[in-house]
Amino acid sequence: MNRTPPPAADRSSALRQTLTTTLLYFFILGDILGAGVYVLVGQVAAESGPAVWLPLAAALCLALLTAASYAELATRYPRAGGASHYATLAYGPFVGFLAGFCMLAAGVVSVAALARGFAGDYLAEFVSLPVALVACVFLAALALLNLRGISEAPRANAVATVIEVGGLVLVIGLGGWVLARGDGDLGRLVDVGTPGTGSAAAVLSGAVLAYYSFVGFETSVNVAEETRDPRRSYPRALFGALVTAGLVYVLVGCVAAAAVPTHQLVNSSGPLLEVVREAGGVPPRVFSVVALVAVANGALLTGIMSSRLTFGMARDGLLPGALARVLPVRRTPWAAIAATTALSLLLALTGGVASLAATLVLLLLVVFFVVNTAALVLRRRPAERDHFRAPALVPGLGAVSCVVLATQVDGEVWLRGLVVLAVGLVLGAVAALRRRVGHAEPMRDASRER
Repeated sequence: MNRTPPPAADRSSALRQTLTTTLLYFFILGDILGAGVYVLVGQVAAESGPAVWLPLAAALCLALLTAASYAELATRYPRAGGASHYATLAYGPFVGFLAGFCMLAAGVVSVAALARGFAGDYLAEFVSLPVALVACVFLAALALLNLRGISEAPRANAVATVIEVGGLVLVIGLGGWVLARGDGDLGRLVDVGTPGTGSAAAVLSGAVLAYYSFVGFETSVNVAEETRDPRRSYPRALFGALVTAGLVYVLVGCVAAAAVPTHQLVNSSGPLLEVVREAGGVPPRVFSVVALVAVANGALLTGIMSSRLTFGMARDGLLPGALARVLPVRRTPWAAIAATTALSLLLALTGGVASLAATLVLLLLVVFFVVNTAALVLRRRPAERDHFRAPALVPGLGAVSCVVLATQVDGEVWLRGLVVLAVGLVLGAVAALRRRVGHAEPMRDASRER
């Protein structure tokens, strides 16, 4: 393999490599262990039946397939850009734009889902307010924090991640206590399916929603360029973080299913709070604070990512230039923040948590399909450096898994997703036309000079 150092020009524009394997592991784990499992366990149970742990385990296995393609591409092309960059290398700028747009849309949808999750039973422990009012206030507060800047975000995220993990460990412990004292029903752990739905279809349907709990690993490719030894560190940190999160989720799913009747989980917008109530000994309000911190942290980080991605695409001419405007003092992208917040609010007011989560998963399945197939396409080209290489069948299986999960998405969610994709196609076509016009102008000027 070619290990020749990059040219001086490349070294001067490269990001500083400071992340160790351990730091990268916790970065990815914090990104994955977000609010999804706090709000979706009940919805997963509604789709798959009492054995909630099974679709969570299935979602982990499917996520690992796509993660392997990300590990291969991130170590082969260790630079910021992620799915959009890989798609551009494999298929050209149009598909690259579409992948980036789907990532942007998924972020907006995720914030909307978390806004509705924040307005649910966890908040109801303190005050009962209309969902629409809470969503408006919640998203406005996030926008103001985003406008202030992101200098405090890494420290706040570290604290919130510790709180999130502590909350999940608490649920596992309390659920274990319920079972140890003889309450609960272990038989629910093998009860798969719902009336009118077979076991396999139920698990796949639940896995679509459970997949939402694992998203976040895909954004870690943007820091591969800042990792000291990406060939060695990135795969270890990525797979280690995914497996850790998966084990935690499966344990949470087991204790929630065994300790709490299924109908109780399904009817709650704060399903893990039901485990706390069933166990007793811990005030439900204490756990509600933990859950609200998890939801708010996930929404804030996703909102920051979405607004910065919008700003970057606008600055590059891929979205309307007005979205690249910034505040004169704070230098934060106020136009992008306003636009993404407004779209999240519209979605929060028109969709439920489950449908929004499924829409997000559908958009990411499009991105993941492109990434898996890009890994196959780019394998035909000579590599410039030593890199992680997934087993030959894995990228293909990853692409197939995306198609299989997409077939389990409801028609209403598909309609919402197709509208988003149509907008992306139109914007991508406009951006391509602008590039062609931009290339044509210098050529015409040169012909006039001759």
